[in-house]
Amino acid sequence: MELTVLSIVFAVLLVLGVPVAFSIGLASVATVLYSGMPIAIVFQKMVGGMQIFSFLAIPFFVFAGELMLYGGIADRIVRFANSLVGHVRGGLGMSNVLGCTLFGGVAGSPLADVSAMGSVMIPLMKKEGYDADYAVNVTTHAALVGALMPTSHNLIIFTLATTGIASVSVFSLILAGVIPALLLTICNLIAAYYVAVKRGYPTRGKFPGWGEVIKSFLGAMPGLLIVVIILAGILSGIFTATESAATAVLWALLVTVLVYRSLSWKDFLKACAKACKTTGVVLLLIGISSAFGYFMALYEVPQKTGELMQSVTTSPWMIFLMINVLLFVLGTFLDMAATILICTPIFLPIAAQFGMDPVQFGIVMLINCALGLNTPPVGVTQFVGCAIGGVSVGQVMKSILPFYGALTACLMLVTYVPAFSLWLPGMFK
Repeated sequence: MELTVLSIVFAVLLVLGVPVAFSIGLASVATVLYSGMPIAIVFQKMVGGMQIFSFLAIPFFVFAGELMLYGGIADRIVRFANSLVGHVRGGLGMSNVLGCTLFGGVAGSPLADVSAMGSVMIPLMKKEGYDADYAVNVTTHAALVGALMPTSHNLIIFTLATTGIASVSVFSLILAGVIPALLLTICNLIAAYYVAVKRGYPTRGKFPGWGEVIKSFLGAMPGLLIVVIILAGILSGIFTATESAATAVLWALLVTVLVYRSLSWKDFLKACAKACKTTGVVLLLIGISSAFGYFMALYEVPQKTGELMQSVTTSPWMIFLMINVLLFVLGTFLDMAATILICTPIFLPIAAQFGMDPVQFGIVMLINCALGLNTPPVGVTQFVGCAIGGVSVGQVMKSILPFYGALTACLMLVTYVPAFSLWLPGMFK
């Protein structure tokens, strides 16, 4: 009965529009009160869930992303991407994909990616004759790559959500996301080109020459180097994943203040305020989810879910497909961090039981959560993109299938071909 109380209170509060963090917390409190346990157990689990040294990586990565967002990195990345593919049919859309991917590697946040790149590329694409729904779909789907990049704080959240279930290092998960991120970018490029050809969008000038490519690359390189520094530093053992986040902040300040000189004092304060707000929300969610996860473990939710799924099928392929569908559906209602924290303790043991490596599951989880960010009713990246493009969500959804197809193809490859996520981490064991 306690599990029923936990589930119903959580679901009802979500339907009523109560923020996810408060829905989780109130559901936990209601369960404690019903069961007769001391209410202090909720606060003990909350505090214990946040007192982990690795969590320091989250505010640092968030702050680094905000500094890059307000520091004018996007314009230089757009110029570089345009010099590479801006001359082909639908080239501005393909430039958008490359630009979002590169900025996603710097910022590590799909939402920051849409905000920065969308503000530059969506109005430019509309001005050049591209339809608003195409411009928004290209931007919002390309921005999702940021969830898999080394600077993504969601990688940290997943590793912490596996505590007590499996041993997943941040180092392995960072490496595991590199190839899927490239694969996702290729899929987005194909989708952008396919729709551009189908709609008859024009070419945009001639190839500017390798001189312009090199020049624009050198202009964007200081910002892009943050990914190289993080990977090289971790691989060489110079610093840990947590220390790499602090290094990312120092590098972001160096680039935006001393190299580009594009970060004003006003923008610096905005970045600080936004980073504090985001970090506060994420840590509150982590703490509350720790209490929620305790009750899910206490009432054997993972075991019961696994038994239910196995009553339907025992085929690993079908189990993985069911997990993907459930993660996607839940991701359309919950924030990315909430989905990771709630669903990892439930589905990771099931996936592991049927042979999926925890690191591979992490990447599958992140791709599903990213898809959820771009799907109503909660799809925050889509709402931001639509607001910038001045187009309705309904209009964008009508032409979303090619882009959904591209991301789904990438998800299926990562799910059923372990080498895409495990080959690179295996090289450094």
